[in-house]
Amino acid sequence: MTRTATALTFALVATFALAGCGKKPATKETDAQRARAVRVVKVEPRQIIGSLTASGVLTPREEAAVLPEVTGYRVARVLVDAGQYVRAGQTLVQLDGALIAAQVEQQGALAAQSAIQAEQAEAQAARVKGLDGQGVLSQEQLDQRRFQARAARATANAQAAAYKDARTRAGKLAVTAPVSGLVLERNVRPGELSAGGATPWFRIAQGGEIELLAELSEEDLARVRPGQRASVVLSTGTSAEGTVRLVSPQVNAQSKLGTLRIRLPVRADIRSGGYGRALFADAVGQSLAVPETAVRYDADGASVMVVGADNRVKRVVVQTGPRGSGLVSLIKGPPAGSRVVLNAAAFLLDGDMVRPSEGPVPMPKAASSKK
Repeated sequence: MTRTATALTFALVATFALAGCGKKPATKETDAQRARAVRVVKVEPRQIIGSLTASGVLTPREEAAVLPEVTGYRVARVLVDAGQYVRAGQTLVQLDGALIAAQVEQQGALAAQSAIQAEQAEAQAARVKGLDGQGVLSQEQLDQRRFQARAARATANAQAAAYKDARTRAGKLAVTAPVSGLVLERNVRPGELSAGGATPWFRIAQGGEIELLAELSEEDLARVRPGQRASVVLSTGTSAEGTVRLVSPQVNAQSKLGTLRIRLPVRADIRSGGYGRALFADAVGQSLAVPETAVRYDADGASVMVVGADNRVKRVVVQTGPRGSGLVSLIKGPPAGSRVVLNAAAFLLDGDMVRPSEGPVPMPKAASSKK
């Protein structure tokens, strides 16, 4: 046998030998074995300490409206303008007093005349005192003198009151500031006639104090309290440190919003009618919450991956609320006690099986305040 035939025979024998040694079939991998290991957290009520914002308008803390107390007189001089600070009792407008001066003199003369007539009538009544029943004068004549004295005194009192009223109106020709503060608006010009109307001549912010009037939802309103500090950002980009002065005790039945007032420092750049946004770094609230990493955002909105009892995940759409310290509240979403995947970036699809393990939840920390 040649060398070539011998090699061929050996190769055939080796091939048949290998074919006779059957291999074991590969074991198929189960779903449980393919399951991804993930950390999960429960949806539970948690305390959120973090940033809360509230927007609103700048408005005077207390506003005083100035109107003339007497009508029918010309404006002689306007002594102040918008933007000026005034003190209580300071004259803002001087009315022309030519007409009232003549009326005061006339009424004073009438009051003096009536007083003399009353004295004369009272003297005549005094002279017939004790003459009742003596026949000197008839009873009718006695009564008439007494009645005339009483009527004359009443007329004198009326004229005296009219005289006092005229002097009082003369004193009101100087329209004064009821409070000290900043003049916000002026609506009067020299030559105008004072008349009763709804539009005030001046609007004054008492003490020049302007504060932020903001609105919050009922849930967020519970997170602020009087005395709490807030940083208010103005429309100009500047900020001012404020303090919550008042939290509304009620919520609007239609809008479901409540108001709060934030006291601000007296500054020239804080103007009534402007816009402000308050930032609360230490607002505290408690609601159903999960770590921010558990919420996934895509074209369909925010969602979490809920792990069911069979360890399969399901995507659940959520509506998020206030957030802080690594937590975000869930306004709408899975019920309390549900397990959600801690890392929302995990490549998971609905129906995937996972191997869950409890993960740590970030503890809320109070924001450091600058002093």
